[in-house]
Amino acid sequence: MFAPHIDRDYLADILARMLAIHSPTGMTDEIVAFVCDELEKLGVEFELTRRGAIRALLPGERKSPDRAVAVHLDTLGAMVKEIKDNGRLAIMSVGHWSSRFAEGARVTVYGDDGKKWRGTIVPNKASGHTYNTEIDSQPVAWSQVEVRLDERVANGTDVMAIGVNIGDLIAIDTNTEFTDSGFVVSRHLDDKAGVASVLAMIRAVKENRIALPVNCRVIFTIAEEVGLGGAHVLDGDVGELVAVDNGTHAPGQNTCEYGVTIAMMDMSGPFDRKLNHHLIDLCKSSDIEHSRDVFKFYRSDVASALEAGYDTRAALICFGLDASHGHERAHMDSFVAVARLLLAYVQSPPVVS
Repeated sequence: MFAPHIDRDYLADILARMLAIHSPTGMTDEIVAFVCDELEKLGVEFELTRRGAIRALLPGERKSPDRAVAVHLDTLGAMVKEIKDNGRLAIMSVGHWSSRFAEGARVTVYGDDGKKWRGTIVPNKASGHTYNTEIDSQPVAWSQVEVRLDERVANGTDVMAIGVNIGDLIAIDTNTEFTDSGFVVSRHLDDKAGVASVLAMIRAVKENRIALPVNCRVIFTIAEEVGLGGAHVLDGDVGELVAVDNGTHAPGQNTCEYGVTIAMMDMSGPFDRKLNHHLIDLCKSSDIEHSRDVFKFYRSDVASALEAGYDTRAALICFGLDASHGHERAHMDSFVAVARLLLAYVQSPPVVS
């Protein structure tokens, strides 16, 4: 098996550029256009689904049944629930994340006709000089935070006058930092780090003109954070599906912080045993640092596909991530390990003929 170099600099560069693009679920056109442009540069054939997800093709010697690699472009975010009398915005989460990690976030509110406004998510009781110890006793809930707009607004009428509406989407700044020690600290590494790893794999395949044994569909989904995932992007001919997402680095977990993790089970149940062991064997034969883990409160693009009735073997591979859906941190070595495993996988024969 040919094992070319994964371009670490390319992976880091494409990740940094994607993290600069706001893409909460429901507002993914810009990130989709970015990835489409990158696929065109790489010479990869692709199509857009009716909803705007991407289905790309890495052709192989056998066309059917094919295999698929899935990764999601959408991120967490929020939405305007109410325009309050005090000129602040009550909000609801888009995707599943705690308001604990929203406090203090800088945001952009996206309105109609290209309008947008900057602001900050703050607790309802934000000043100790006013509320004293009450600031420490507020519950952790979305009803306990609000968006403070950086506009001269004193009441709800003022807010509506500048064009803000209920239902406007709110994107959360990433505050991305690449450290000299190889860590990336940023919101929304889930799952843009996975996307960067997939694109680095594709680049290695195309630049080295690697022949694949079977067609590989690479699908970029746009609604994983709200549970829809890969169900609306897959075709009916996929025999193997490997999703790429984050694995949680925390006490009680066995996620590999600097390598790749093969998930044995999540909330949707056990993943395919044969496909999992095939991936583990590829890690061993390619000397890729790896581990196995089981996730209790987790679902991915795979879950929605299986629940929709797709008759496919399915697996999940992960980069190691600390504080997922919060103040995230991961290491470049883990992203590279994911890309290396994907590269080995797309060159390998199907698990079952």
